[in-house]
Amino acid sequence: MLTRPVRILLIEDSPSDQLLAREAFADAAMLSELDVVADGVEAMAYLNAQGRYGKALRPDLILLDLNLPRKDGCEVLAEIKGSSHLKQIPVVVLTTSESSVDVSRAYDLHANCYVSKPVDFDEFKVAIQAIEDFWFRVVRLPSA
Repeated sequence: MLTRPVRILLIEDSPSDQLLAREAFADAAMLSELDVVADGVEAMAYLNAQGRYGKALRPDLILLDLNLPRKDGCEVLAEIKGSSHLKQIPVVVLTTSESSVDVSRAYDLHANCYVSKPVDFDEFKVAIQAIEDFWFRVVRLPSA
């Protein structure tokens, strides 16, 4: 059983979608800490603990929008999954695109899940609970 909050990084440029994600996690009563960055460049700085993110802790889960300023989500996903110290972090693509090309590309880049927005709030809570049950109880993340 997980003995610490799940660290979640939301990579999302829309303030309204950031708020919806915060509400979904609060309603799911998942023991979590949510950090938010608004573009791909900031995401990679956070994940690599660079610059102002020098003390950032490695997230346990990443929620990634594909449509981001400065560096798009597919580039970020490719960097995450191509990195020896980041590739084990589960990445849920959470985006407005339902294009089969985008879905295929995300899975080709090793996304763990693809969810189209707008997200059904109740279904999103169920998906988050499933992620918690599998990744953070079955896989058993370290407690520190």
